[in-house]
Order: sequence, then structure tokens, then C-alpha cells
Amino acid sequence: MDIFLNIVSAALASIFVQNLVLERALGANVLLYASRKREHCLGFAAAITYITTVSSPLIWLLDTALGGNDHYNVIMPLLYVLVIALIYIVSLVVIWRFFPQLFRTLKKYVHLSVFNCSVIGSLFLCSQQGGDIFTYIGYGFGTGVGFLLAAYLLYIAADRLNSSLVPAAFRGYPIMIVYVGILSLALYAFTGYSTTAV
Repeated sequence: MDIFLNIVSAALASIFVQNLVLERALGANVLLYASRKREHCLGFAAAITYITTVSSPLIWLLDTALGGNDHYNVIMPLLYVLVIALIYIVSLVVIWRFFPQLFRTLKKYVHLSVFNCSVIGSLFLCSQQGGDIFTYIGYGFGTGVGFLLAAYLLYIAADRLNSSLVPAAFRGYPIMIVYVGILSLALYAFTGYSTTAV
């Protein structure tokens, strides 16, 4: 039961409290691309969820084995990219070999969704927060679900944000950035910060 609670609490924290896109703006460019179509939202979020969830236990192993080393912080980004690349290559080869139809569907999402700063940022945040392997897995899973939430919120607002009621100078990218900023402020309230001086 404790394992399940660790996974769920880490996932909920990464979805709402520490949403990588809305709180830290990691992967915002991919988010804007993914929010154009509903299929893109689902495809990108599925790929990000898969890669962060599968790579999280391997990152935990690296952090546990090498975390005490003085030079680990220097080589950590390279090791994280190598883990992501290994999972990416193995997954693509397996899908290409055994599920060719699925491979043709996924190949338009997989490259952009796997190699972006929301994936590696999720792994860095896991390392900073620490915890057991189940916390890492929960945080990795929640990162992808949080990306889906952010992409869907942009997708459902796209028609209204690009309507004729919005001044022409703000249509498109500028109004999307303003909207993401407002969403970020709304989700920032989940962290429990107060505006009063301490």
C-alpha cells in the first residue's frame, strides 16, 4: 500500500504542483506544437509518459550508484541523455520489427516528444527531489499526464484564442503565451504559496 501511495503522490505532484510545462516552461515549444490537434496531444503525451516512466527506474539506479561521486553532477546530463537514447532506440527497433503499422503511426511523434527538455527536465527533478524507485516512477508517469493536461487545455482554448475578438496583434503565438502564463499562475496556487509577507 505504501508503494502505491508513493507512486500516486509523486504522480499528482508532478501533474498539478510541479507541472513541468506550466510551472517551469520546460517543453513549452513542443506543447504549442502538440496542442494543434487532438491526436498530437495524445501522441506526444503518450510518448513522453512512456519515456519518462521507463527511464525513471534506470535514473534511480544511476543516482543511487553514482550519487555519492563528486563528479556525478558533471556527467549526469550525459548519462541521462544516454539512458533516454537507449530506451528510444530499443523501443523503436522493437516496434518497427513486431508492429510495423504502429511504427508508421508513431514515427511522426516519437522524435520530437522523446528528445525535448520536458523529458530530461523530469529526470533532473526526480534526482533533485530524491526518494525511492517508486517515487521516481510516479513522478515520471505524472510528467506525461501533466503534459497531456497542459496540451489539452491549450487545444480546447485554441479556437477562442484565435477568434476575431482577439486583436490581430495578439492572435496566434502571443495570446497562447499569455494563456499559458495565466494557467501557470492558476496551477501555482496548488503549491500553497501565499502573497502575504512572512
